[in-house]
Amino acid sequence: MALPRRTTTTTLTAVVVLLTLGFPGAPAHADDDPSAPPGSVTTSPPPEVDATSPGLKLADGATLAPAKVVDIKSVVEDLGGEERREDTNSDVTFALQAEVLFPKDSSKLNPDARSRIQAIADEIKAQNATTVRVFGFTDNLGSYAHGLTLSKKRAEAVHDQLASALGSTDITFEVRGYSEDYPIADNTSEQGRRKNRRVEVTFPRGASSGGTQS
Repeated sequence: MALPRRTTTTTLTAVVVLLTLGFPGAPAHADDDPSAPPGSVTTSPPPEVDATSPGLKLADGATLAPAKVVDIKSVVEDLGGEERREDTNSDVTFALQAEVLFPKDSSKLNPDARSRIQAIADEIKAQNATTVRVFGFTDNLGSYAHGLTLSKKRAEAVHDQLASALGSTDITFEVRGYSEDYPIADNTSEQGRRKNRRVEVTFPRGASSGGTQS
């Protein structure tokens, strides 16, 4: 799916299949990975590997350790960093900076926000998703309580617009505000705080999706 604005500048893809070394699974607690809210981290089951396959070309007497994988992850961000798309084997996540959605310290959507949310709704339809998570986040300026209220109201505003754009009663939404928790950038600079002020929309990938972006 095309990003709503400028040309993609960053694409990161990693595939790791560990046949001889173990790799730790996804963290169970939020403190272990502050960029991933609870419930948003998923892992894929390891593939079946035939240890007797001649194509593996093991040395004489060598055996395979149990296979484990790390999800394929592709990250695409527009030039201004206003929108970020992350694809894994199981999920699609869009992160929109608050400045492109809302006026300062407000939860009222800008007119331009609707086209961005409509593009996400179109992708949700394309993936045939029936569950959608909408999470709001702030930077660390101001009180935690104020950030919690603002991030939740912003998540609710995006949810309401998404639900209207989707026009379906078959989708289950999970809407939360996390205040300054789970930053994805350094809060000591305005550039980092801008990235942390965001709304994320996450939903499962369709079984037949190719996961490509243009």
